[in-house]
Amino acid sequence: MIIRTDEKIDLQTPTGSMRVHIFRPVQDGRFPAVMLFSEIYQVTAPIERLGAMIAGQGYLVAIPEVYHEYEPAGTVLAYDKDGTDRGNDLKYAKPVSAFDSDTAALVEWLQDSSFCTGAIGAFGVCLGGHLAYRAALHPAVKATACFYATDLHSATLGEGKSDDSLIRATDITGELMMVWGQSDPHVPYAGRRIIRDRLEDAGVTLEWHEVSAQHAFLRDGAPRFDAALFLQAMNWTNALFQRALTRE
Repeated sequence: MIIRTDEKIDLQTPTGSMRVHIFRPVQDGRFPAVMLFSEIYQVTAPIERLGAMIAGQGYLVAIPEVYHEYEPAGTVLAYDKDGTDRGNDLKYAKPVSAFDSDTAALVEWLQDSSFCTGAIGAFGVCLGGHLAYRAALHPAVKATACFYATDLHSATLGEGKSDDSLIRATDITGELMMVWGQSDPHVPYAGRRIIRDRLEDAGVTLEWHEVSAQHAFLRDGAPRFDAALFLQAMNWTNALFQRALTRE
């Protein structure tokens, strides 16, 4: 499916204007929406290609700039020490409530969009994996794919390094898929067990995958990229969204 990737909107949120990158099929019609939450580096080239991959399966993909309160619109942090340090600093500076209000504003915009069917899902990697999980707490979100979500097992997202993400697991009403690399130092085995045990206890409709990979194995062009696992992960993702977002 041919898509367009040149559209951007500046969406008003309670904490200021947020740039959102829109990828969607060029053909006429309304499509299910997927909110794509990025790594700490914001909307980098690999994130754009990931968005294009999802949009090409027949979805309206919306990628917010998660640090819009702290960086000018269009800012992309580099995949180097300075960019990593800045991204990590900001994920602990921004209040969790601001991450949530960004999602709520984006959900409201998508529900009103003439390009959207009203069915909304979420997808995220790294920091975005955790943000996608928090998006799943929103009652409008029907399906969520979280890849190697950081700070979830330790409850350390946001200002004060204290979040209630796992505590609120019972608020998830849609389907949830979680994918992990077994060699990911950011989320070790013990951390993954904490997450799964809580989700099982909460009765979440859960799909769980652990693969032989490192952190950020979806990021193409990086040393840890695994092309075979990328394709496998996209198949899992498309099956989830087809099941939960495209059927009445």
